[in-house]
Amino acid sequence: MLRKISSLSEKGKLKVKQVVQNSIGFGILIILLITGCATTKISSVWKDQTYQDMPRKIMIIGIAKKPANKRTLEDEFVKQINLQGTDAVVSYNILPEDKDGNKEIIAAKMKELGADAVLITRIASRETVYTNHAGSPYSPPTYYGTWTDYYEYGRNNLYSPGYVEETKYALMETNIYDAGNNKMIWSASSATEISGTDQKFIQSYVSYIVKNMVEQKLLK
Repeated sequence: MLRKISSLSEKGKLKVKQVVQNSIGFGILIILLITGCATTKISSVWKDQTYQDMPRKIMIIGIAKKPANKRTLEDEFVKQINLQGTDAVVSYNILPEDKDGNKEIIAAKMKELGADAVLITRIASRETVYTNHAGSPYSPPTYYGTWTDYYEYGRNNLYSPGYVEETKYALMETNIYDAGNNKMIWSASSATEISGTDQKFIQSYVSYIVKNMVEQKLLK
């Protein structure tokens, strides 16, 4: 089970070792290390300020290596967007599996369904953060002439070995496009701590993204 990263302290400073694939991913992880308590954190959000409408029907396209994760991603987005009063449809049972990368077929299906926007979400990369928690070394007492002195010393100087904590994150990208002109309406880069089941991780991620979509007035 992956555990949450603790905050920085003077005695046990955190040492982070990470393979940085891009500056955006690094920025997200730095934010997560500072906040500590957030399971998902958005590092950057962009919205076309000229777009003043609110999508009426959104097609959801999830990009994932595992077909099961693609379906879970799309199902969760549809569920949570519908709860906000906006219609949304999955793509996995509409687009033929061997044609789901065909732009013309996707556009035709969107028109057929009356979708005025498409949301595309994917895992951009996965990162691992190693946190070094320093232990407290043993130091023999200089004096314990009475049992009360020794007892107090023993309680206040417990030996604690150091350990390294490993936490994994998924760096996510989510974009929304206008079906009419194919232009981007909104984009977000985020990171989610990978813990528990894939379904739990996806639910946490989608919940945070949908909340931001509401704040950006893309959903009711």
